[in-house]
Amino acid sequence: MDANGTGSAVGGERPPQTADRTGFVPVDSAGELREILGQPHPVVVDKVHQRLTDADLGILARSPFGILATSDAAGNCDASPRGGQAGFARALDRGTLALPDLPGNRRGDSFHNILENPHAGLVFLVPGSAEVLRVNGRARVLKDAPFFDAMAVKGRRPRLALLVEIDEIYLHCPQSLNRSQVWDAKNTRARRG
Repeated sequence: MDANGTGSAVGGERPPQTADRTGFVPVDSAGELREILGQPHPVVVDKVHQRLTDADLGILARSPFGILATSDAAGNCDASPRGGQAGFARALDRGTLALPDLPGNRRGDSFHNILENPHAGLVFLVPGSAEVLRVNGRARVLKDAPFFDAMAVKGRRPRLALLVEIDEIYLHCPQSLNRSQVWDAKNTRARRG
């Protein structure tokens, strides 16, 4: 960032402090949006399910990283990275996930949001793979449960855990990972600059 608080943009250009919004044309209705997007293929609609499949469990077992999306009662959103060893998010049964709260910044933004609004979304990624598992459900913050011992890291039990009762789960289209080549080692080195 420079002294004006601007960061680099695509191609290294600096964005203006305030963008000119002349000519911005918003989409104003769900009908207009559907007209622009067209209808989703039935396969895309039919892939949504409510119970973890064996394939879903395999992705969770290989995933060391996820992103948790929450919002407070007023709709203010937060997306928070979550991670640990592969398999850090555990299936308690085919309809429930548990994620330990591992040491971090102690802000607790996601937990505060969940206390006000239990709806949460999760995206799980597997390094080197285009697999993206999306989970939406209702979350609760737990301060203890029998499974806490099994989630200990280096002998330390989590102080809190997130319990997610799954409403829907599905594999997300891998195109964004493929286009970005996020797992390509040469791109990772180039981005470090």
